[in-house]
Amino acid sequence: MATHSSDQAAIEYEEEFIKNHRGLKLFTCRWLPANGDDPKALIFMCHGYAMECSISMRDTGMRLAKAGYQVHGIDYEGHGKSSGLQGFVPSFKDVVDDCFEYFVSVCEKGKNKKKARYLLGESMGGAVALLLHRKQPSFWNGAILVAPMCKIADELKPHPMVVSILSRLSSLFPTWRIVPMQDIIDVAFKSMEKRQEIRANPYCYKGRPRLKTAHQLLMVSLEIEKNLNQVSLPFLIVHGGDDTVTDPSVSKLLYDTAMSEDKTFKLYPGMWHALTSAEPPESIDLVFSDIVAWLDERTSASSEDLRSSEMEQKAMHDGLLLSKNI
Repeated sequence: MATHSSDQAAIEYEEEFIKNHRGLKLFTCRWLPANGDDPKALIFMCHGYAMECSISMRDTGMRLAKAGYQVHGIDYEGHGKSSGLQGFVPSFKDVVDDCFEYFVSVCEKGKNKKKARYLLGESMGGAVALLLHRKQPSFWNGAILVAPMCKIADELKPHPMVVSILSRLSSLFPTWRIVPMQDIIDVAFKSMEKRQEIRANPYCYKGRPRLKTAHQLLMVSLEIEKNLNQVSLPFLIVHGGDDTVTDPSVSKLLYDTAMSEDKTFKLYPGMWHALTSAEPPESIDLVFSDIVAWLDERTSASSEDLRSSEMEQKAMHDGLLLSKNI
């Protein structure tokens, strides 16, 4: 396991490889609050399609760790530094299961058992977060959905006839890179500097979507779109008003449709898809200010509930002892 301190408030950064139940080596990383401070809560990051955690989501990890949270990330199979053919998602269910197994293992360690747990999903990672929630609805204290993939934008979706043909071909030639799609980097990242960083990052996949991957993403987005009303956990959606990769109107539909009693939707006019990393600094600061404020408010409430529960349990225990002595 590699460990070092960052240049921002002595945040501790650690990385480690784990093995999943299929024998694949998966890369994990985490950002810890400065000087070993007790974290407010745990945050589990789910990155987007063709992306990874340690570089492309580093700023997110550092900002949240600086705000007092312990942040964990994992590169999916076929993504980042994890095993698998780059850019290949043979099974979205496996992606969700890998994340769930790792995230739960972190939650079961020592003091983490008493910490609130939040999911943070960007783009395709938003779909992963929603499916993690569906897998065990009561396990998570909330989710932050950053331009979530609840539906592939019509502008990026191939013609229905092409989709039909590709669906059939995906079972025959799953790894072929022939899916027609415009350059995501150019339409997702407003900052030219960020575009260059992504293109220079060897751990980000930059080829055309593979047949099976495209089919999996399409099927998952259609399933999520049909089941938005099943979402029940507290959530915050942040979405750029000018996003052409994932549809802001579908995020609004999720907000309107979800059964969650605690739900917030923030639309940022003029911002693009990568609103936490490729906008002007003051715009990124605004988004993270909203995210941290949302987390702090709910973490404080969770801590109060936990203290109240512990006090009730102690009172019951003391009452039992007193009754026995009498």
